[in-house]
Amino acid sequence: MNVLNLLFTKDGLICQIAKNKSILEEKSYFVTEETPENLIEDKLDEILLKQRFEEIHVISALNHFTLMPEGFSEHEAGFELIAFNAPADREKEELMLSVNKRFGVQFYYTFPKNLYKKIKELAVPVHFNFSGEKFLNSINNKNSKEIHINLYHNQCEFFAIDNKKVILYNNLDVNSEVDFLYFVMFTLSKIGFGINETNFYAYGETTENETFISELQKFVKNMRIVFDNVPNKNFILN
Repeated sequence: MNVLNLLFTKDGLICQIAKNKSILEEKSYFVTEETPENLIEDKLDEILLKQRFEEIHVISALNHFTLMPEGFSEHEAGFELIAFNAPADREKEELMLSVNKRFGVQFYYTFPKNLYKKIKELAVPVHFNFSGEKFLNSINNKNSKEIHINLYHNQCEFFAIDNKKVILYNNLDVNSEVDFLYFVMFTLSKIGFGINETNFYAYGETTENETFISELQKFVKNMRIVFDNVPNKNFILN
């Protein structure tokens, strides 16, 4: 069975074609000052027209989201809740929901309507999810204060967990070591996590972001790289 995996980040698209759990092809496209304005949409068109897929899995790492306790049912308030973190446009964005029963939380997030329609129009089974929910589901949390950082290209998502309870989640741009370290240290001070009592775990594009990791290791005592994305093998912590 041919399966298409798609990861949408703030400035990129990573696609992976798999068959019977073997990766046949993987490509990444990132927006720069030199690339066409509609690069991501154009590349998605090329991918969807390339061949027939029996199933599609879509992961959104776009930072239009909000985190709520599991069971919150006022779904019509989703856009208003997201608007506290980022501007949300009802005309251009589709409201989505991902639930993580393991930690008892749920994510409202939005996905661009134009991309959503292109994918749904193929009339094949499509599974949408938010990167934060998928990342959280992969975490092996112990009874301690922990910081889990999943690194992408110029972006990271970040969980603070204490005694198997999610204290904080964020998804932000990472363009410099200074910004990255400031965010981590500021967050620790706000939530009352002592730097020496907190265990840090890094995942994702750790090789690409090696300088971020090395700078963080200068300040934190307990740091471990759990997972490094390997091309043509792993896809968003599968």
